[in-house]
Amino acid sequence: MTENHLIDLREVTKTYGSGPAVLAGIGLRVRAGEALAVLGPSGSGKSTLLNLIAGLDRPSRGSVTVGGVRVDGLTETASAKYRRSRIGMVFQFFNLLDDLTVLDNVLLPAQLAGVPRTEAAARAAELLAHLGIDRHARAFPGRLSGGERQRVAVARALMNRPPLLLADEPTGALDTASGADVRDLLRELNADGQTIVLVTHDLALAEACATRTIELVDGRIARDVAAVRR
Repeated sequence: MTENHLIDLREVTKTYGSGPAVLAGIGLRVRAGEALAVLGPSGSGKSTLLNLIAGLDRPSRGSVTVGGVRVDGLTETASAKYRRSRIGMVFQFFNLLDDLTVLDNVLLPAQLAGVPRTEAAARAAELLAHLGIDRHARAFPGRLSGGERQRVAVARALMNRPPLLLADEPTGALDTASGADVRDLLRELNADGQTIVLVTHDLALAEACATRTIELVDGRIARDVAAVRR
């Protein structure tokens, strides 16, 4: 891993079948502590890029290295372990389990990783309190607002202390007030040192949270600029 670069993509191309390249020779390095916003029109390769970093997909050509790990060369078992230990993921529609309480949703990644229950419970309590949702620990997700559910999703993503948080349209399903709440949360997390890569169509989110912005057009990086936070 290049010094201080948490993510290192080199000449990454992704094609599906005989179709055109979804990503075409992407080179991208992200330093630890950055908050990178990935912008671009639908079909530009944003979600594909996120999936490659998460090890959910593999490049057709090129290499994907995260935290010194060649993600593109991992077996399925090793890829799952990589995501459990190194990646936190937040989705547009929360992906919470409605039949589990807020606390049990947050505990799930630790249980999958084999963390002792007492240690996991202490970590979950810390996260719920820090994110302002500890009063909802015994509630079920369906009883929460969209913004509260996304906070639960962030707590779950951070449960195993991953060095990298990936967020795919994290405000896309939220009303204006809840979206602003999540923007503030992501900004605070990055200020505390969390590395974040977020895919979004929300320019306000990118402007508020990102320290750097790239724009994908037709599978290539058309723009790469340091952001000026408001």
